[in-house]
Amino acid sequence: MRTYKTVHPYTLLLAILMAVAGCKNYKAITIKSDMTLPQTYAGKTDTIGIAKLPIKQFFDDIYLVKLIDTALKANPDIQSALQRVEVAAANFKYNKSWLTPSVEFNATAGLERYGNYTMNGVGNYDTNLSSNIKGQQHIPNPTPDYFVGLKSSWEVDLWGKLINQKKSAYSRFLASRSGYQLVVTSLTAQIAIAYYQLLALDVEQDIIEKNIILQKNALDIIEIQKLGGRATELAVQQFNAQLLRTQGLKYSIDQQIAEAENQIRFLTGDFTKTINRDTSIYSLKLPGALKAGIPSQLLLNRPDIHQAELELVAMNADIKSARAAFLPSLTLSPYVGYNSFNASVLFNPVSAVYGLIGGVTAPIFNRARIKANYNRTLAEGKQALYNYQKTILNGYQEVMNGLTGIENYNNFYQLKLREVQALKNAVNVSNDLFLVGRATYLEVITAQRNVLDAELELANTKKNIFMNAVNLYRSLGGGWQ
Repeated sequence: MRTYKTVHPYTLLLAILMAVAGCKNYKAITIKSDMTLPQTYAGKTDTIGIAKLPIKQFFDDIYLVKLIDTALKANPDIQSALQRVEVAAANFKYNKSWLTPSVEFNATAGLERYGNYTMNGVGNYDTNLSSNIKGQQHIPNPTPDYFVGLKSSWEVDLWGKLINQKKSAYSRFLASRSGYQLVVTSLTAQIAIAYYQLLALDVEQDIIEKNIILQKNALDIIEIQKLGGRATELAVQQFNAQLLRTQGLKYSIDQQIAEAENQIRFLTGDFTKTINRDTSIYSLKLPGALKAGIPSQLLLNRPDIHQAELELVAMNADIKSARAAFLPSLTLSPYVGYNSFNASVLFNPVSAVYGLIGGVTAPIFNRARIKANYNRTLAEGKQALYNYQKTILNGYQEVMNGLTGIENYNNFYQLKLREVQALKNAVNVSNDLFLVGRATYLEVITAQRNVLDAELELANTKKNIFMNAVNLYRSLGGGWQ
């Protein structure tokens, strides 16, 4: 006796309605920023900025441009960023593939023994358990089963879950490209800053070497005066101590030069590269007009802002996809091929089979897990929003720091030039007065030390001007075009 179980059609409908009703508690949410940038930088309304200038046009030093070109081809961070783009592209293709049906060739062979008191055993009683029925073929028990054909599976995207997963993956692919541009911008700035530091150290080294010569001459003079009874051993030791101090500074500068060169070699991906340069930082020219444009251009030019914005878009798509997980899903599984319990007639036309299986699944008892995933995705979306806002704030502050830095260090440099000239005059005057006995040796030493410190600070100030110019270029989004 066979028993049949009938599933009332309203039972399936009721399950779907319950799932849809439960999803209403989780309304569609789009996380977006309401941050408003200032209209101008310190009241300047000129929309022309340096962000669009190519590297070769912004930097007026052929050796620096060559170093940047080398780094863009060999730097490990650049190569890693390119691979992140490849990973994101592959992930996009993977998520995109879920929108189309999968088709697989399938060849299976199986063996099954029916029990006497199973549904399959009773259903196949006449052919499987009774071998004496006239005119019927005896089928052995266990029974083989062969299938050769194509099987497919396709989840129908009823609620946009898969399309939002695709959108999320595509946004992250675009974000990875912006991430690559960010690495290019940062690398360009790092090499330029290291190069200007190197030029400034070269100047400092020249200053120290010149002062060593001057201080040696002063020591020779004071030693001669000691022999003539016009100076004391104390004066000789004071001049000698100052000379030793300056000679010690030279070794310190030599070490800093070596470290700066090694830093550039690291950034360019080389071990022993010679860092060529023949231009003094004093004669090197800044770009003609260091203009910032207007703040709203940051949203288009800065790679990190663009990357953060795309990450926010991706998270909004993830939220929609996570919300759709509360709703029923429809899966279609068609197949076509040959099926038989006898291998000799497997490819007989009468063994041809085809079918279509459709299934609807709706979450009932696993909703807690889906809810937790939704809440996690929502929190990550808010985190992406705050990161986006933080990136904009940081970009604006960097631009303002660069603008004020260039102006203030330029003013400081002009005053320092006058200070250095005044101190050089003081050295000459002190030497003359000392020779005629109207100034002490301490005044000479002090004047020499002051001019040395001022000249070193002058070179450092010139370096700071260039560094602020580079930082302004980077903070505006320049260096990757």
